[in-house]
Amino acid sequence: MRLIVHNMLSCNIRGVANKFPLRIEPKKIIVKEVDFNPDFLKHMIAKIDWKALVDGARSMGYTELPDHAPDTTTLESDESFLRKFHHSLLELHLEEGSLVCSETGRKFPVNKGIPNMLLHEDEV
Repeated sequence: MRLIVHNMLSCNIRGVANKFPLRIEPKKIIVKEVDFNPDFLKHMIAKIDWKALVDGARSMGYTELPDHAPDTTTLESDESFLRKFHHSLLELHLEEGSLVCSETGRKFPVNKGIPNMLLHEDEV
């Protein structure tokens, strides 16, 4: 599971108010190379919750992202930043582990890179 996917997932248990972000508990992380596309990254950054991305990357051992989202000047002129953003968003994969709801503590397993977000009958 890439961090771009993690950035779109939330806990949908009935009654949960704090649905996002899910905390990552990694067991196995792999890196898969993806072609670098700066235009894609420049368009995606507005759709990404920056704090969730940074926290997710750090929980997977990647600490190269700044605490705050960059300004448009940085996006246009700093290829080094874009490569770090690219690596964290698209190349880091949570292969095995869990996504944890911060409110309930419910763990959603991730196996072979696929998050299982199915709810139990009493959670619907």
